Amino acid sequence: MSKILVVDDDKSICESLELYLMEEGYDAHTASTGTEGLNKFVRILPDVVILDIRLPDIDGFTVLEDLLEEDERVKVIMITAHHDMETTINAMKGGAFDYIHKPINVDELDIAIRKALSSIEMEKKIKGLLMENPRDFKVGDIIGTGNKMKEVFKTIGVVSQNRTTVLIQGESGTGKELIAKCIHYNTSRDEPYIAVNCSAIVETLLESELFGHEKGSFTGAIARKQGKFELARYGTVFLDEISEMSINLQAKLLRVLQEMEFERVGGKDRVKVNARIIAATNKDLRKMVKSGTFRDDLFYRLNIVSINIPPLRERREDLAPLVDYLLNKANRELHKQIAGISDEMMEIILRYSWPGNIRELENLLVRAAVISKGQILGREDFPDLTEGGNDKRTDREIAGDKPGKILTLDEIEDLHIRKVIRETDKNKGEICEILGISRPTFERKLEKYGITFEKE
Repeated sequence: MSKILVVDDDKSICESLELYLMEEGYDAHTASTGTEGLNKFVRILPDVVILDIRLPDIDGFTVLEDLLEEDERVKVIMITAHHDMETTINAMKGGAFDYIHKPINVDELDIAIRKALSSIEMEKKIKGLLMENPRDFKVGDIIGTGNKMKEVFKTIGVVSQNRTTVLIQGESGTGKELIAKCIHYNTSRDEPYIAVNCSAIVETLLESELFGHEKGSFTGAIARKQGKFELARYGTVFLDEISEMSINLQAKLLRVLQEMEFERVGGKDRVKVNARIIAATNKDLRKMVKSGTFRDDLFYRLNIVSINIPPLRERREDLAPLVDYLLNKANRELHKQIAGISDEMMEIILRYSWPGNIRELENLLVRAAVISKGQILGREDFPDLTEGGNDKRTDREIAGDKPGKILTLDEIEDLHIRKVIRETDKNKGEICEILGISRPTFERKLEKYGITFEKE
C-alpha cells in the first residue's frame, strides 16, 4: 500500500484529502505545519508528499528542499492558491514532481499521484536541486494561467536544471523566443544569449555567422571572425526558424550536436561548443522529415526536450491578463494613459480566433492606443476586428475552426456556454440549471475559458 503524506495548515483540506486518499486505497497521513510534516516524513517515509507552499512555520519551498535532502526519490506535489508563472517555475526547479492550484481538483490530483507512483516504479525521477536566488529577469513577461501554459512553465523549470538541447514548437506569434529567453535567464543569466534567425540569412553567410571563419577563407574575409557558437561561451544559442536551414547546413549542425565541436569556415582547428542550443520552428518538423526536407537524425538530436506553445485561441483564459499587460507596455512605450478596453470590445476579443496569436493582439492594441482619443478603447479603435462583420462570425469560425477540422471537447464546451449566456439572458443560477452543472463547476468553467459574466 502506497503511503501519502498531506502537509497543509487548512484542517478541512487535510481531513477531506485524508478521507479521499483512504477511499482510494492509500495509507494516508496528515500534518498541519512544515515541522510536523518533516517529522512524520522521517518516521513513516511516504512515497508521495502533497505539500502546501504557504505554511504557518516554514516556507513550503524550504520543506521541499529538506524532503529531497532526506530522500531524493520522494515525489512532492506542491499545492497553492496563487496562480503565477514564477512560483510554478520555482517549484519545478526546486525538484517538485508536479504543481496543482487550489481549489484542488481531485481528478487532477489523482492523475498526479498515479504519475508519481508510476515514476517511482519505473525509476524515472526528476532530481531536485537547491533553489536559486531570485533573478532580475522578469519572468512575468510570459502570461499564462491555463493548464497548457502551466505544463510549459513546468518544463522550463525542469530544463533550467541542466543544459540539454530544447526544441520549441508553436505557431507564429506565440512567443517562442520569450520561452527561450526564460530558459536562458533561469540557467545561465551571466552568460551571453545569442539569437540567430535561420530564415533571414542566406546559406553562405549563415554558415559563417554560426561557425565563424578564418582570414582569407573567402572574398571579403579580411580577418578571423568568431561565430555565434563560439561567442556564446557557456550561454545560449537560439536558432529561430530552424526549419528554414538548408540540408547542407543541417548536416554541419548535426555534427556540432553530436561532437560538441566544429571548425571555422576555412579553418582546421577544432573549436569546443559549450553553449546550450535552443531551436524553434512554426512548422511540423515530423512532416518535413517524412517529405525529406529536414534530416531525421537532426530532428531527433534537437527533439530531446520539446516545448509546444499553444496558440492563443486555445488559451482564451489568458486574453484578459494579456490585454492588461500589453496595454501597460504600450502606455510606457507610447507615453499614453490608456486605462483599459470596453466590455463590448473585450467580448469581441474573446470571440476572435487570433490567427496571428500574441503578436497580432499586441499589434492591434498598439495601433488602437495610437489612434484612440480616449482612455478606454472601444470597438471604433479596432476596425480590423469590428468592420465587415468580423465580430459576427459563426461559432465554428469563432473557435478558429477550418473546413474539415473537428472541434475539441473544450472548444465545444466553450462555445456552448457562451451561446447559452448570449442567447438566454439568464442569471448564473438559471444558466447552471440549463447546463446541468453546479454553481462551483460553472465558476471554474468561466475562469477556464476566460468568459466574463457578472449577472447574478
